[in-house]
Amino acid sequence: MRILVLGAGVVGTAAAAYLARDGHEVTVVERHDQVARGTSYCNAGLVSPGDATAWASPEALKTFFRGIFNHNLGIRVRLRADPYFYLWSLRFLRQCTTPRLRANSLAKLRLALYARDCINELSAEAGIGYDERKRGIFYFFRSQRSFDTGSANYRFLGEHGLPIEIVGRDRIAEIEPGLAAVKDKIAGGIYSPVDQTGDSRQFTERLAAYAADKLGVVFRFGTTVEALDTEGDRVRAVRTSSGPLEADAVVLCMGPESGLLGRRHGLDLPVYPVKGYAMTVPLEDPSKGPTMGGADEDSLIGYSRLGDRLRVSSTAEFTGFDRNWKPRDFASIFRAAHDLFPGSFDEKKAELWAGLRPMMPSSVPVIGRARYRNLYLNTGHGHLGWTTSCGSGKVLADLVAGREPEIDTQALQYGHE
Repeated sequence: MRILVLGAGVVGTAAAAYLARDGHEVTVVERHDQVARGTSYCNAGLVSPGDATAWASPEALKTFFRGIFNHNLGIRVRLRADPYFYLWSLRFLRQCTTPRLRANSLAKLRLALYARDCINELSAEAGIGYDERKRGIFYFFRSQRSFDTGSANYRFLGEHGLPIEIVGRDRIAEIEPGLAAVKDKIAGGIYSPVDQTGDSRQFTERLAAYAADKLGVVFRFGTTVEALDTEGDRVRAVRTSSGPLEADAVVLCMGPESGLLGRRHGLDLPVYPVKGYAMTVPLEDPSKGPTMGGADEDSLIGYSRLGDRLRVSSTAEFTGFDRNWKPRDFASIFRAAHDLFPGSFDEKKAELWAGLRPMMPSSVPVIGRARYRNLYLNTGHGHLGWTTSCGSGKVLADLVAGREPEIDTQALQYGHE
């Protein structure tokens, strides 16, 4: 089949590679001049099944409302004249129950564990490196109270297939020597040995080169998707800034813009942009930096070691499609990085970035056919887009081919909420 993949982030590029492996004629349409120039450009670098707990929970409900009034929290809610934000928020609030939290977290965990294996298999097949480290991720808490409360979510994931070790203060420096100097500031944490880290932009760029050279994938850069031309129960063509493009099937992987395009064509696709911030800085003294990925659960800070660079990311800001940032937006990130890894970097050398995560109210992505018989969705991956990208692409390729996916996909189907 001739297949158009809309979007060349890590999710769209991985989907294109898996579809091309099946022998399809694949073209990827991307508005930027290169792959991974949107959401996939910069993130915490964590490939993290351990972070599979859904955002919507009874505790998140309280934090969400606090974020309206206190913009120093990891979650910031900036009220604006955006009717869809309020509709999305109502759907998010409906997910903030314990039964929904558990169901959504299990769906994410199942996909994340599968996807981690897919990343490793596909990178080995393509012969690509991406500053990866396969040493696990350490999720830690500053206070005993937050440790006691937060451990419950990880215990739940552990009971359903995630290998974990609950770590006290004395074990911290053994697992992560990079935190030895500050271990007395940490009450305890969770070590997930199957988690790993890596640079999603490097991975996407190198996978795209492999897909083009070895699998025949065509990338059309600088081309904006404007609309879908529909005829009856199918998509006849995609209207773009370069003219119409016809195909036998279309895959929507446009990150936060997926919801905008989908709703224009009658799809109930509640994908909303949530802004995150990240800084990347060279390590002046690598011995003082982390040796693996980590997350400060009290501060909602995630970090990773990418070669001799330190990546630190934070914040979930509800502010529509505003991608702008100011230096003060990174104050908490620098504060946390200096606190955890003192003397390891010069913040004047940091590259600063802000981008939008495509969030579903449930935190569970949508993968599969939707409304039109030749339109497929692969979007809404939220904060686990890098983690789940290759698993999502493989599941999608199976569905397009009429194969039974290797994992249960019921919770990933269109309209699953």
